[in-house]
Amino acid sequence: MIPALALRNTAGVVIPLVMGFALGMPRGGLAMASGALNVSYSDGHDPYPQRARRMLASTAWCAIAIFLGALTGRRNTEAIFVTTAWAFIAGMLVAIGATAADVGVISLVMLVVYAAQPLTARQAAEAGVLALAGGLLQTALSIALWPVRRYTPERRALNDLFQELAEAANKPTQASSAPPATPAATRAQEAIASLGSDNSMESVRFRALLSQAERIRLSTMMLSRLRLRMEREAPGHKAIEAIGRYLENVSSILRSIGEALLSNRKIGLDADRVILGVALTYQIHSQHGMGSRKVFLEAVLQDTEYQMDALSGQLRAAIDLANHASLEGAAEFEKKEKRQPLRLRFSSSIASLRANVNFRSTTFRHALRLAFAVAAGNMLGRAFDWRRSYWIPMTIVLVLKPEFAVTFTRGVLRVSGTILGLLLATALFHFLPIHTATEIILIASFTFLLRWVGPANYGVFAVIVSALVVLLLAINGVSPKEVILARGLNTAAGGVLALLTYLAWPTWERSRVGDSMAALLAAYREYFSAVARSYVEKETVGALALELPRQNSRTARTNLESSLERLAAEPGVTPEQINRVNAMLASTHRFAHAIMALEAGLPLTPPVPARQEFRIFAADVEETLALLEEALSGGKVAEKQFPNLREDHNLLIAAGDPERQRYALVNIEADRMTNSLNTLREEILEWARMRRDANTAESLSAAPAVKT
Repeated sequence: MIPALALRNTAGVVIPLVMGFALGMPRGGLAMASGALNVSYSDGHDPYPQRARRMLASTAWCAIAIFLGALTGRRNTEAIFVTTAWAFIAGMLVAIGATAADVGVISLVMLVVYAAQPLTARQAAEAGVLALAGGLLQTALSIALWPVRRYTPERRALNDLFQELAEAANKPTQASSAPPATPAATRAQEAIASLGSDNSMESVRFRALLSQAERIRLSTMMLSRLRLRMEREAPGHKAIEAIGRYLENVSSILRSIGEALLSNRKIGLDADRVILGVALTYQIHSQHGMGSRKVFLEAVLQDTEYQMDALSGQLRAAIDLANHASLEGAAEFEKKEKRQPLRLRFSSSIASLRANVNFRSTTFRHALRLAFAVAAGNMLGRAFDWRRSYWIPMTIVLVLKPEFAVTFTRGVLRVSGTILGLLLATALFHFLPIHTATEIILIASFTFLLRWVGPANYGVFAVIVSALVVLLLAINGVSPKEVILARGLNTAAGGVLALLTYLAWPTWERSRVGDSMAALLAAYREYFSAVARSYVEKETVGALALELPRQNSRTARTNLESSLERLAAEPGVTPEQINRVNAMLASTHRFAHAIMALEAGLPLTPPVPARQEFRIFAADVEETLALLEEALSGGKVAEKQFPNLREDHNLLIAAGDPERQRYALVNIEADRMTNSLNTLREEILEWARMRRDANTAESLSAAPAVKT
């Protein structure tokens, strides 16, 4: 509920209305106001460039939809064909993301509405141009009036967490005290949980940063305790000073990460600090075998070296994520994406759409459902020549979603909200003295409520939008009495048809998230295996051997993202569960980015002999993914079964000429893979433990009591 956003959206709708009546062109003003109203749904509180691109796309698509709808409305066959095809495209846009899906829905609604009021080619063009002008006005107001950027609370919470971690890294941790930065970690978890099902690149990076911060917190705490043990048991040991310097270095890096997040700028940090951490780790390694109590010291030094290795990898990942989360880093990431071929862009819309054109894709099934239901609603209204029958397909578009829970609740709320909204509009026209000024004031009031309260509750949205439509028609000369009964009946018919379509071909979620995540990891394992083989046996691996696994990976990823959206809509699911699965998804994204970077580097770097250390690393990555799949599928997998990827990476770094471009690329991306898979391992094993505990508790509660 953002009053500033609602206020500027209201201005975008009311200004054309007032100008139209003032200039004696009420229909033109109404057409512009309608365009501004529809584009207002694409407004938001994210950074200007993203918002402008989204609103301009919505403006263009709505104008095209209005032109096509008005042009084809005279002929039933053409109108039904165009509307059905547009419905299928709108359904497929779910694969690209929530923004594209919203634009698809809004433009489809405009197509349906204007197909019901056929115009000449000139009139259709004029209507499209006026709607385009209204959308551009709404976009200009959005860009001009709101300088506050999105994600400020999340950035502030993460900054607080990293600053407290920096402070804690320099202080000795006592076993009797609470873990460091606990309040800040809780606040950060709550802030990131508020992102909900937002799967934008920014929110994915914030989830990954939170996950790295949690791991850094544990690693620094363990290092601090190991230093205390050494101070107590071997006070003069040289490793104590090395650990202290390492933790001071960690503190400085953590502080810089927090400051970069708060300022939304890249980290102004020399690479020397990360190199210093590696050097200090090697210094610890050189201390093995020194001291009087060798057995004790060997164990402590081994644990210390392991923690420092892990912590160095976590810090490198956090720096990378923080830099890419800044405006400058995001711009660099976008430029890098655009330089890659379409097939190798992680966020490529075209590649995602291609990968989802199959019946295994939940997005494809949703698109077919939507196209069928819209076609059926269109034919039903046109066959029986019902008055204002376009409300049937329009209701279907607004109600039918990929997830059952949202479809069902929207269907009920849409029908009941429409009836209440019509009754409200009728009461207003009955009790208030209605003339043009009153109608414009009412339209302004309802538009403000629609954009302020509407996003928070769909039932309220349905009531307000129904009353608003009656007011917009009334100012155009249509009597409210002609609208009420027709709209109520057609909305009810559209809602029922949408529910019946979903029930005939449902996509149930229930407990499929684990299987969807396992399917994603299996697809990534095949994709990584193909890329790894291409590095080892470049001569024998063709383009098709990489194309198919990559396509399967995209399909699995969009299926999982759709699964999370459906999961969030089902009753009984807690925000903690959603946040945990979203964190797992963020870790898989980093792994996928690394694979695609390796594939992109294949034709750009000269071939060099494959290192034996790379073969070992690749085999252990595949084994790690296979074990994670088993854990997600309900199998019991212990922590000790996983190979040591960090040690594999250290051996990889030590092998080969670091100046060779191919080796350097593999070393960098292997580090990212190691970090992402180690993070993912901890998240999945914890998720599996929670699921087993929940199943055990459910079984115990369901078991009959035994009398003794």
